[in-house]
Amino acid sequence: MMKKTVMILALAAMSISMYSCRETTQEKTEEAAEAIGNDIEDGAREAGEKIERGAKKVGEEIDEEIHDTDDVNNEEATDDTVQ
Repeated sequence: MMKKTVMILALAAMSISMYSCRETTQEKTEEAAEAIGNDIEDGAREAGEKIERGAKKVGEEIDEEIHDTDDVNNEEATDDTVQ
């Protein structure tokens, strides 16, 4: 009888311990997933900003080529020298 009681108490303790670890693991997993989501969001925002700046620069370069003002802002295009 004593062996059964000790065994039941040991199993109960292990069950509680495993449940507690599972909750902690779940919380850590949720926190990690949230951090990853934030990193992805920040990276996407930064990439979008870089794309916008690049598109603006390309637009300015096209405008300079169209209006033949390439060297007005001391940025002479390299293709101006090629004949």
